[in-house]
Amino acid sequence: MRASLYQAKMNLFEKHTFHIPVLGVAYSIDTPINVAPYGIDSVISLVDDSTIEKMREFYSKKFNIPFQTISKKVDDFRAKRIASYLDMVDEIVKHKVQELKNSAFKAGDELEKYISLLPNFNELKSKFNFAEMSHQAKEEFTKWIHEKLNVGSIDVNIMTKLDQVNSKNGEELPIEYNDAHAALRGFANSKLNSSLVLSAGMSPRLYSYIEKFNDFFPDKTGSIKKKLILKVSDFRSAFIQGKMMAAKGLWISEYRIESGVNCGGHCFPTDGVLFGPILEEFKQNKDRLYNTCIDIYQKALEGKGHVKPDKTPVIKITAQGGVGTSEEHDLLLDHFELDGVGWATPFMLVPEVISIDTETLDILAKAKEDDLVYSGLSPLGVPFNSVKGVSMSLYKLQLAKDRKPGAACTKGFLKYNTEYTEKPICTSSKQYQTKKIKEIEALNLPEEEFKNAYDKIIERECLCKGLSTSTLISKNIPVEPDFKVTCCPGPNLAYFSKVSTLKEMVDHIYGRINLLDKRHRPHMFMKELNMYLDIFRERFEAFKRNSEDVKELKQLKRFQKNIFEGVNYYKNLFAEKKKEVVDDLDKLLGNYSEIHSDL
Repeated sequence: MRASLYQAKMNLFEKHTFHIPVLGVAYSIDTPINVAPYGIDSVISLVDDSTIEKMREFYSKKFNIPFQTISKKVDDFRAKRIASYLDMVDEIVKHKVQELKNSAFKAGDELEKYISLLPNFNELKSKFNFAEMSHQAKEEFTKWIHEKLNVGSIDVNIMTKLDQVNSKNGEELPIEYNDAHAALRGFANSKLNSSLVLSAGMSPRLYSYIEKFNDFFPDKTGSIKKKLILKVSDFRSAFIQGKMMAAKGLWISEYRIESGVNCGGHCFPTDGVLFGPILEEFKQNKDRLYNTCIDIYQKALEGKGHVKPDKTPVIKITAQGGVGTSEEHDLLLDHFELDGVGWATPFMLVPEVISIDTETLDILAKAKEDDLVYSGLSPLGVPFNSVKGVSMSLYKLQLAKDRKPGAACTKGFLKYNTEYTEKPICTSSKQYQTKKIKEIEALNLPEEEFKNAYDKIIERECLCKGLSTSTLISKNIPVEPDFKVTCCPGPNLAYFSKVSTLKEMVDHIYGRINLLDKRHRPHMFMKELNMYLDIFRERFEAFKRNSEDVKELKQLKRFQKNIFEGVNYYKNLFAEKKKEVVDDLDKLLGNYSEIHSDL
């Protein structure tokens, strides 16, 4: 094989065009161990340091790595637990990658699996015949593997709002010991060369704290050891935060756009602005975003005395939320010119990738449209996509039936409410729900009004326990009796019913096989539109009961206007190539008379 031809074929080993976003508090806590050796990026949540510590112990035993407990008595235990776990994950991934590299040309080897997952596997298969390679070609190929083979990134996620103040011996600790600050410090002190995903809104004080760590700044070559990814729901937010970070000398390497409602877990709905138009705005303004931020960034680096890099950084624009077919995947990459696509909910059915107990996995596999709910179960007061029938949902209802509503608040990551206490408490806690129920009982409300108010109170679930329990059970790690399971898939799960392997799901993403049910599945954009129409209907009906709310009337008009602008955008987008989507759109709008109301 001539060197030039060999190099040309090596270029076929391109990176994956998808990533696996964070899945709850713990479902993806060890996902990088399972997928990074195959070149797939994934994200670990840094919310729950106690679960992280238990998983560190589990994997230390599995891979015979020395382990010493980091107790809560240790100073800065949260940051130290996180750093230690991330370093261990990095060590395990490097070990597995080395084994993969050493397995070249062995029958049924891991390298063969690596190659079979690549987006252009069929083309590779037709061009490479490993069995017939010359000795020299095999040596060159092996050298290339050891030097150039792509390894998936071990990225981490911090919800910026989960930054509660912590205390020790009754005294409030300094701000750097807040939850999000400590988690950031744990990542910053780790050995990882990867990215930090910032989600759930802007946090100026946390953003300022990032400046204290050199790994977030470029070296002379322009390389940034720890990159920043910003999860956003619209261009305006991205533009504001990108400039804010640039002014600190911090570069956003990726803007990760997520549907406001058609996603797993917490939802952050827009005021009716649909996903397609949002993606179009990013497409049209990517150069503006880059040019504005790079100028501010370079001046900030110089002003703060940082090294001036030889190369300017790049930005990536990616998207996630409801994608479920290779056709949708390609639409996002080709039409919207994205650099990658996030696939989250479908991987909830891939136990080879995530950590999930068998009972919950069975519930997910059987779940249909009516089982997947847009709910109010989050203590944060933010809409939350979940699934019916998991153990925490049943447990909380039984507690309420036994007149013992609410959970024992032992982890406390979601303490925000100060209605009844000086120090924040969680709205899913016994303390809060008992007080709130007594309050509405004293109002002597009509029966139906009381029931609605009562149901909203007890709907809140303990996510701190619920989103980590399934992972612990899957690893046979003991849990307390009140540790039940909360699960957070998006509505897209309804159309996937097969428990799958990593290979099968990747083949589905790239259009090599089809894992969808035979039932009709609406296009991802239509599913999101359907959800926004449900939201509009609910708000419209509430407004009719209080039509003097001038502020709400103004917001509904804006919501309605945005919906119809999005509808017209989709009609133009799909008019020629996907007429069945336009047909679905018209049928959908016909089911919602409210959206046509003259407000």
